Order: sequence, then structure tokens, then C-alpha cells
Amino acid sequence: MTQSQQQHRPELHFVPETGVLDAPAGIVRDGDTWHLFHQYRPEPDQPARWGHSYSAETPFAWLDCDDVLAPVGGELSLRAGSVAEGRDALNLYFTSVTSVGTNVRLARYTDFADECVVSDDPNALDPDVVRFGEAVSAHTDFDRFRSPSVVPDWAKEDRDEGHDGWLMLALTGHSDAPVPVILDSPDGETWSVLGKLSFNGDPGFNEDEVPATSPIPPVVSPRLVRLRDEVDEEIYDVLFVTLERAGRDVSGYIVGRLDGTEFTVSKGFQLVDFGHDFSRPRNTNTTTGTIPQEHRYDRAVILGLLNGNGRGDDATKHPTWEAEGWANSLSLPRAVTLQGGVLYQTPAQGLPDAVKLSDYAQSWTGVLEVPEGSSVSVRLLDGSGDPAAVIRHTGEEISLDRSMSKAFDHYFKDSAPAVAPLAEGDSDTLTIIQDGASVEVFVDGGLVAMSSRVYFEGGCSAIEVSTEGEAVIEQCWSRTGSKRS
Repeated sequence: MTQSQQQHRPELHFVPETGVLDAPAGIVRDGDTWHLFHQYRPEPDQPARWGHSYSAETPFAWLDCDDVLAPVGGELSLRAGSVAEGRDALNLYFTSVTSVGTNVRLARYTDFADECVVSDDPNALDPDVVRFGEAVSAHTDFDRFRSPSVVPDWAKEDRDEGHDGWLMLALTGHSDAPVPVILDSPDGETWSVLGKLSFNGDPGFNEDEVPATSPIPPVVSPRLVRLRDEVDEEIYDVLFVTLERAGRDVSGYIVGRLDGTEFTVSKGFQLVDFGHDFSRPRNTNTTTGTIPQEHRYDRAVILGLLNGNGRGDDATKHPTWEAEGWANSLSLPRAVTLQGGVLYQTPAQGLPDAVKLSDYAQSWTGVLEVPEGSSVSVRLLDGSGDPAAVIRHTGEEISLDRSMSKAFDHYFKDSAPAVAPLAEGDSDTLTIIQDGASVEVFVDGGLVAMSSRVYFEGGCSAIEVSTEGEAVIEQCWSRTGSKRS
């Protein structure tokens, strides 16, 4: 198999054309078109700005547009935020960083449905994006507003009655002891602070990681998503947070109901992803008419940053930066449902065809029977035919080991396997997607998801599957890119 020189750069996972990807900023689905906004730096020493890409039909074939936001005046950087439908425009809520702190500002993107016109100037900004001003004014009790998450507010206590106005979840205060606050707005432009977020019930954090002045540990990128639970058919709020444990990002979610500023917990903190590198999940908002109202909360679509290194990460030390001029990618968009207070995650619709239309991506799906004491092992082979990663399903747990990868002088040699427990069941399913340096695993219908970076010396040449003991592969399907021999 012959691959291009950029053998580690994924095709289906979003990566900017150039620069360092810091975080997803916001996603909007408008009919059959997906708009992705992202925080990135054109060069590692340049300030962060917001880029924009779009994909038609499925969220796997991203095309670049002109950037939408860049620092102006005394701004030092722009950080991620949220994107939602406004009056005849998309509202872009972003974090502005200056020498005196951070605040949340608003820009409006008109004519976003028109085809992107890309300038020859890489620093050009889309003229249809106009800054509207400060979204959240200074407040006597809170400062350093940042990381806004904006969702529709409820019209009445009965959530089946629809929406009226908007809610914002934002962080305030020092990063070592952030204080989450709730704001509301009738129009998405003028915001009022309702107060500090509080929990009714145990949110499930570790006791030693919650500071006395905050209800949550030091976190980044909190996000609110609404889902109807398939078991009791009630609409719940799902609060996503990314916190730091042992120097790495750990993303999880809490299920409950937000009324005013009080979040009543139904189920405490659970991991979103059990791999090495999934963090900072973002939800997808939709424009009016994209999804029928009666199905609006049947499922959500999320994606995250594939980098678990946290705030201390140095992009210039990523081997792909030196070798290929890029650092970090996003996960594949995931369709998410809620069942009994637990999230189930599967790749967004259209992935099998997207794999076949790619050059070198590949996937494997199997329906397994794995009795106690048996296992199924899936080896991802490098260009020499040696294993660079092994996924092992024992029926009781799933593991992903990347420590044997030889690429970049055994870059992951000290990386411990990622491990997740599995629920008991009559049969098991396993899906693996390999796309450049991005590997994603979905188990048991999406009950467990794992995302990890794996570097393949000479590219990933094949996916090899074997059984041990009495394990049986009842059915399996493979798909490969068009340029694989």
C-alpha cells in the first residue's frame, strides 16, 4: 500500500488546513449542511481565532471557508464558545481575552446559508460576520465570564410545550476555582445573570477536587444538552464538563434537570469516553425546521477534541507538527441517545459510505459472542505488518493498547492501555474506525466509546482480527478507502 507523505493526517476527522487546532467552538446543522466553527492558531506563537468549515449531507467532508473572527484592538486571543440561531443570522458567542481578563461577546453571521467564498488572503475574515458587542455586561458578583454554552429556554414548566428565549451557562472567576453561572435572554442578545449554578443531589465528583468556593472542580468547556430518555420518555438536561485529573483532561457528564439555577441530579458524573484522547465535547445546535419539533430531543450530535493532554499541552512537541505541519484533530461527530440515564454513542449517519469514499480510512464491525475466559483481539498493523495498537474484548472489559507503536521513536511506549468495563449481555458488538492517527472504538451499541491517537509507521496497513478460547465472530463487515490495495 502506498500512502501520501501526510500518512498521519486524518481524512474524515476534522483538521484545519494549517495550524494548531485548540478546540471545537460550535456546530450548527442547517438542513443538510453542517457548519463547524473552531478555535485554532495559524502558527503556534500566533493568537487564537475562529475558523469556519462546512460539510454537505454528512459531517465527514469538510470544506474550508474564510475565518469568521480574529482578535482586534486590545484582544490577545479569542477562545471557543457557542453558536445558535438568532434573528435572521447565526449568533456567535465567543470568549474575548484581554490583558484585564475575559468576557463573552457576540457576533452575528448573516447569509450563512450562502456558498462560502474563500479569499486568497489566509488572514481574511468573512464580511458577513459582524461583531455585535459585549453579550454579558460587568456584574458586581461575577467576573471573567467565559466558555458560554447557549441553548433554548423553556416556554413553560412542561417541557413538551416548546421554547421561548435562551439560556446560557458560562464560567466565571479564577480558573483554579471556577464558578458556573446561569443567564437568560429573551432574544439571545441581551443577557441577565440569574445566579450561580447549584446542585441538588450528588454530582459525583471526587471529594478532594471540588474547591470550597465552587460547586464543581476546576473545569473547562461546560456544555448543556437536552435529551429525551428512551426509558421514561422525560426530557433531561445533560451537563458535560471537562476536568483535569493527574494532569490530563477527563470529560464526563451529569444527567438531571435544570430549573432556574438549580440542577437536580438524576445520575452523577460518568465518563463520556474511555480512550486516551477525547476531551471538550461540543453539542450541535440546529436551525428552525431542520429537525421536526416532536423529534428534537430524540438524539443529539456531539464531537470532541482528540487530545487528552490538557492545558499544559505544547503543540510544537506533537510529532505531527514537525513531520506534517498540523496538531490535533476532532473526533468523528457522534449521534447520542439517553437510555436510563446513560449515554449511548454511535458514529453519525453516513460514516460507512464516507469511509469508502476516502483514500485510506478503514473500519471493521463485528457481532461477537465472548464467553467468560475468552476474547477477541483486533490488531491495527503498521506499514511493516507489525501491531501498532491492539483492541481486546473479553466480554467483561474492552482495552486499547497503543504502547507497541514504533512511530516517532516509540512515542507512546509509556502509554498505559485504556480500559473500560462492559455490561453483561447476550451478544456484543464492536466497531473500530482508523483514519490517519485517529482511532475510535464503539462497543455494545455505543454504551462504551473510546478515542485515541495512534501513530502508524508507514501508515496503517491492515486490521487483523483473531479469537481466543470459545469466542465467536458471528458476523463482520469491513470497509476501506478507495486507494487501499
